[in-house]
Amino acid sequence: MFVSTFTFAKGSFDEAFHTLDNAIAEAARAITGYLGEESWENPTTGLVANSYYWDSMAALEQLMQHPAHRAAKAQQARWLAGYHVVIAQVVASHGDGRIAHPLAPRAD
Repeated sequence: MFVSTFTFAKGSFDEAFHTLDNAIAEAARAITGYLGEESWENPTTGLVANSYYWDSMAALEQLMQHPAHRAAKAQQARWLAGYHVVIAQVVASHGDGRIAHPLAPRAD
């Protein structure tokens, strides 16, 4: 399994941003191998982190090559005050089952 975490500083969002953001989310959810997502905002820094979980790197690469994702990447400076992406392999997932999590069904 893999996780791609997109951390960004908010800029100025317009209708074009929201349209593209929704298109990317819909594309991700339609890819076989998409496992789920989470979003967090740090109240101290204002940074937002969106984590998408995938069953394979090939599934993640499908999103990276999607036209909406490529368009957003090309225009990110219009809307964001900075970003960073981390792609990592998930080696384990643990929990007590009392909170919902995209990887909970796969936890050991």
